Amino acid sequence: MSEKQSRCYSFAPIAKPSAEILILGSMPGLESLRQQQYYAHPRNAFWPIMQGMFAIETTLPYQQRCEQLTQHYIAVWDVLKACERPGSLDSNIAPDSIEANDFNTFFQQHQKIQAVFFNGAKAEQIYMKYVQQILDTSWQKIQTSRLPSTSPANAAMPLEKKQAIWQEQLSSVKNSDQ
Repeated sequence: MSEKQSRCYSFAPIAKPSAEILILGSMPGLESLRQQQYYAHPRNAFWPIMQGMFAIETTLPYQQRCEQLTQHYIAVWDVLKACERPGSLDSNIAPDSIEANDFNTFFQQHQKIQAVFFNGAKAEQIYMKYVQQILDTSWQKIQTSRLPSTSPANAAMPLEKKQAIWQEQLSSVKNSDQ
């Protein structure tokens, strides 16, 4: 995919019906789109954070990492189904090109979701603007929270700080029902 304005399409979610936590990005970056894998850029902190939290080795094949995530009741998806964007930066998403994923159907199929965590500000912003108001009322009550972006563009925050925040936020949900 080139740097010119291109129509991008996200992937199917990594999810099982037993999922309790949904982690939402905005739209996969160019490297992720090229590899057809969530968080494929080598400098993205997502998989290192998951390794630190759940001992999911970053060296495992992608499908095994995804399977291990689902064993920890984690689902991963993107707010956007499609958009136009040159490059990988969320700030370059053309607002008039935004097409959100179908969250009513997703939540219907994953009724154990207790919390939605946004991987960065843009994912939260898009969800609140394009998804929240059209959700069935039963899904509007799901807890939402923004986490620091794992993107290489968010290099100002060290990995250790990102991981500590992610650990604290995700474990608060996992421990609330025990």
